[in-house]
Amino acid sequence: MRGMIPAAPRIAGVFVALALLACTLGGAIAPPQETTDNSGAPAAPPVLAPEAPPAVVPVAATATVAVTHVMLPSAPPEGGKLVYDVECKDTAPERRAPYGDSYDINRLSRPFQQDMTYVPDLDISTYTVSSDSTWWFVSIDLIGGNPNNELGINYGVELDLDHDGFGDYLILAHPPYNSSWETAPVQIFRDNNHNTGGLSGEKSDAPLTADGYETLIFNGGVGDADPDLAWVRVFSGSQGTVQFAFKKSWSGVVFMLGTLADAGLKDPKQLDYVDRFTLPDAGSPVRDNKYYPLRALYLVDNACREAFGFSATGYEPQLCPRAEPEATRKPKVPTVVGPCQPPAGGCGLHWEWHGDPECRCVEVLY
Repeated sequence: MRGMIPAAPRIAGVFVALALLACTLGGAIAPPQETTDNSGAPAAPPVLAPEAPPAVVPVAATATVAVTHVMLPSAPPEGGKLVYDVECKDTAPERRAPYGDSYDINRLSRPFQQDMTYVPDLDISTYTVSSDSTWWFVSIDLIGGNPNNELGINYGVELDLDHDGFGDYLILAHPPYNSSWETAPVQIFRDNNHNTGGLSGEKSDAPLTADGYETLIFNGGVGDADPDLAWVRVFSGSQGTVQFAFKKSWSGVVFMLGTLADAGLKDPKQLDYVDRFTLPDAGSPVRDNKYYPLRALYLVDNACREAFGFSATGYEPQLCPRAEPEATRKPKVPTVVGPCQPPAGGCGLHWEWHGDPECRCVEVLY
């Protein structure tokens, strides 16, 4: 019939429209173009499917658990027991420790990297222990001035409750530190199976496999039965100080206590380190030692243990050195050999014959 458009051209027009639609789905959709058939009548615009919304990726919540504290330490009281440690600052330019690294009795003086570069922020100078009615305070003075050293230094306090050389608790703090008292950086580990000292509490038993301080009992106060149990703060400056405070009601008042600075292994489960490595494997910081320089065990310093709440006999493992007691002498008994009379004025019994024509006054030593 006249005026009728064959079906084939209409079908071709539909395919063209579909092809144009497919080209626009990957990017921005262009405004639909008005098309006409051969009759001049405008064709209906194609119906576009709505674009799918972008996928929503769920974001995990990072809620911070608030810790409510009831009891906060104050400043440590004046005084306390002061304990000295071997310092390496004077021999550090020579890349060596002066002495003090007595490996067989767990005395470590290794504030050096493996290449014997000295790290003064690891070098313990002294520590002081004091207390009040509620808290024990341990103040660790460093040769260096920055406890927040970029190496990331852990500082710790070890408690040996029955003073047998096997540590029972490790109070360990990790950076970052602040100058105000905090519990968040503090953890407390316990040794449940009595193997922190290896086979013996007084010497290296390496190589030995054990699990050291294997049980975490305090984790910064979050979820802990007592969120106020242990605290730490630091002071930076010409000489850095790390201070711990922990409750007497937990620790008791009878124990041996030592301190630790660790930027090497930093693994409570491997303490005591001297029971994990033989001396040839660990190396030595002392130049005249045949195993100099350091090898597997480096960046660690500890200080000897001191007795609190009891009188040490001097034979406790890892106890700080004591001065040798003076020898006990029996009183001298005056003897008379030959004729002798006390000189004028008299000396009491404090005289004896010395082969001289006269008697001589002498000091009697007891």
